[in-house]
Parts: sequence; C-alpha cells; structure tokens
Amino acid sequence: MRATPDRAAELAALDAKINALLPPRYQHCYGSVRTGSMGSAPLTFGPDGLVAWDRIWTTFCDLALAGGPPHRGTLLEPVDPKSVAAEPARYRTIADEIARAFALVTGLPVLTDEPGWVGVRCESADMAAWLLAAVTAENVTARRRGDCLDLPAGPRFVLGKEVKNVVVALAKTCHYWSGHMPDEWVARPDPPEPIGPPAAPVADRAALVAPIAAAGWPTESKRYAGWVGLECADEDAAVWLLRAVAVADVLVRREGATVYVPTGATPAEAERVAGVLTNARDLWAAR
Repeated sequence: MRATPDRAAELAALDAKINALLPPRYQHCYGSVRTGSMGSAPLTFGPDGLVAWDRIWTTFCDLALAGGPPHRGTLLEPVDPKSVAAEPARYRTIADEIARAFALVTGLPVLTDEPGWVGVRCESADMAAWLLAAVTAENVTARRRGDCLDLPAGPRFVLGKEVKNVVVALAKTCHYWSGHMPDEWVARPDPPEPIGPPAAPVADRAALVAPIAAAGWPTESKRYAGWVGLECADEDAAVWLLRAVAVADVLVRREGATVYVPTGATPAEAERVAGVLTNARDLWAAR
C-alpha cells in the first residue's frame, strides 16, 4: 500500500522522532537492529568472594528501546512493601548488594532511601527520563523522581536472577546513554513525564483497558496489573509499534511479538494511549 502524501509526511516525522530518541549508533539504521539475544554473561567473582559487577560485561546486546532483545523475557514487577517489612534483614542484604553493583557499573551516587527500591542520582532529569524509558523497555520496572531513577529490590531476589536483572538493565542503558550520546546534546531541564502504569490499584480498571482494547490489536490485560498486551503479527511488527509508542511519551515494552502499553492512572491517560495506538495502527497500514 502506497502512503498518501499526508501519511508519508507523518511517517517521515515519526522516523525523525525515533532518530532523536535513540543514540547516534542507531540513528537512520535502527531498521537493521537484531532482535536476537547474545546470551547471558556468567557472574564473575573477585578475590574477596564478591561479584565483580564492573568486570562482567565488555559489550551488550542491542538496546531494547531501539528494537533489540529485552534483557528479561517477562516483566520484573515492583516489590510489595509488605514483603520488605516482613524480612528486613534479608532485604537489607539484597539492597546493599544492588547498591554496591550500581555504584560499580555506573559511577553515579546511589540511593537506598525508599523501601523496595534502589536508585541512582543521574547527571540530569533528562538522563533519568531517558533511562526510565530504556530500562522499562528491557522489561524491568523503573520509576523516576526528578533526576533520580529507581529500580526494584526485594528480599526474595536471587543474586544470579533478579539482582543481576536490575544491574544489567541499568548497566546496559547507562552504557548506551553515556557512551553514545552526541557531544552537542543539551539536557532538557524539565522533561515530560511519560504515561506509565498506575502506582496503586485503580477502582475501575476495566474503564482504563476499554479504550486501549478498541485501538485495533488483539489484547491481553490480565497478566500484569497496569499493562495491556497488544498481540502483533510478528516481532518485526512489535518492534515497529514499540518505537512508535516510545516517542509519544508513553512507557512501552515487548515480550516477543506482544507489545505492552500502560493503562495509565486515569481515563484521560488511557484515552491518550489509545490515540497513540490508533495513529500507529494507521501509519503501519500506510507503510
């Protein structure tokens, strides 16, 4: 199907937004990004018996935000504060190890002031905003507080699984931010807050899911609180949709050929997500 002049202009504008979102190494060539994983590097231990987090990785898979393979196949969800309160000593051990790892792999100041979260203070609010989108695309929950980015920590996290997951997600995305952003880049002092899943359960979740479900994709809304899955024809279609949604200030992630978008916390946010999806559907058809 040949795009009309108006649709062609919209597709060109979308392409420009995607290129502006991604590090230079992906600009104008993101269509060639490989969706396959390089495999997981084993943990490396130092003479002190601790994980040498800063010596494990020499390279990373392609950025999930650009269409590469997410670090996790499924979402690492937020930790229930009740579980933190129930096992404070075990939680502190896990949180301290994540904090040590974050310091080693990022060089950023580490924050442990919020139960269930370990964070880093970024160089700017814009850096934290970009990392929020990029870490979410790796299928790891994140949240932003100004120039701080928080990732989950829980007492039942296992060193080689969930602990490693949050460390890899942050190390990978910081690598692409710090190592690939152009010298002329200027931080926005007040980046927009993207639509994400609600921070607390909502009374009428069905009202949030309904407009998104009407946007034109088969949907699945029971697996994760605050997320709706959109079943795409294949991974290529899913990657295209992920990029189209990401540039609209909506958090988005992918599990194979299923793209997950947030319901938002209010009907207005759900309607905006639905509008982004409807426009993306029409642009996909016009390609």
